[in-house]
Amino acid sequence: MRSTLFTLLFFFSTIYTNAQMGSAKQVTWSYNAKKIANNIFELSITANIAGNYHLYAIKAGVEGPVPTTINFNPNPLITLEGSIIEKGKKITKLESAWGGNVNFFEKTVTFTQKAKTKTNAKTNVNGKIQFMVCNDEMCLPPSEITFKIPIGG
Repeated sequence: MRSTLFTLLFFFSTIYTNAQMGSAKQVTWSYNAKKIANNIFELSITANIAGNYHLYAIKAGVEGPVPTTINFNPNPLITLEGSIIEKGKKITKLESAWGGNVNFFEKTVTFTQKAKTKTNAKTNVNGKIQFMVCNDEMCLPPSEITFKIPIGG
């Protein structure tokens, strides 16, 4: 009885762990900071989306799908200028599962944010990204990852 219970617990914990990784298994992220003027940088966060999955835009269009959300941690050496810009081929499509038009990206998208440093010192821009991917058959559970982008210096 104990071994059966242990086996069942192990099985369900494995499923739960895989579900928690969900969307993160289908997207690889890369980060870059490019100096575009004196103490002004363009931060780039690029998502490479695997297979036939798509990643929802910052404004997904309807309630239901988890939009991509990028949150930057406060840093006293940096001020963010403007809002995040999506660079990629945005697709808007009627999805009956969500009851309306949704906005998403396939294959790749880059999110950019301008940042101004208050000094020439090296520092990091840290934050979190929450996102979800779907294909024509299913959606994977949302994932949250952390990032660190070196800047300045």
